Amino acid sequence: MNYVHHMNTLMENIRKDPRLNPTHISLYLSLFRIWNILRFPESFYINREDVMQVAKIGAKGTYHRCIKDLDNWCYISYMPSHNPYKGSRIRLFELKQTAVQDV
Repeated sequence: MNYVHHMNTLMENIRKDPRLNPTHISLYLSLFRIWNILRFPESFYINREDVMQVAKIGAKGTYHRCIKDLDNWCYISYMPSHNPYKGSRIRLFELKQTAVQDV
């Protein structure tokens, strides 16, 4: 994983993708930080409260909406566990330039 290339591609995608709002961006960056700390494994488990705290998200509804959006828009793969002791599994992908055109 090339960290700088990934971040540059992310910034370009953020600029071009009108669906992304600051909460989506904050959540993605929090997940990317965890992925980086863990040395970019294929997938990893997260604790919702920890991610919400780092991303500065105060409401569970907002968190769930944004993480599902990122999954639906293929920025991540989100596999909820529904088990508070296990945590949900996340997979981040090497980003490609989005096909979304400038607005």
